[in-house]
Amino acid sequence: MNHDPKKLQAPVMCAVPDPNAIHFRPMFGGVMAYANGKPFASLSNVGLAIKLDAAHYAALLQERGARPLQYEPSSPPSKQYVLVPDALLNDSERERLGVWLAHAIRYVSQPGKPKRKR
Repeated sequence: MNHDPKKLQAPVMCAVPDPNAIHFRPMFGGVMAYANGKPFASLSNVGLAIKLDAAHYAALLQERGARPLQYEPSSPPSKQYVLVPDALLNDSERERLGVWLAHAIRYVSQPGKPKRKR
């Protein structure tokens, strides 16, 4: 299915607990969603993909229609971003989408590795 990245912003805004805590920025023909200054979702013509830790990545892949993000069929599958099943974009599934988005936001909001001294 071919998605419009701008139209994917509405389901994300409706599903996150605090829409004021996220923002969107155009990126490579699509849109990236940011929380706390860090990207947590990719909105592109292939759909909505969210960045997850290994355990949640594997769990979301168990959902029917979920798959690793690939912008092109020949590109390698992402090891952190999972395409959300299109069914979760429906109004009736916003609560479930919100749970996955909360996992993604929590993951990217964790403190990163300390910078190495040179």
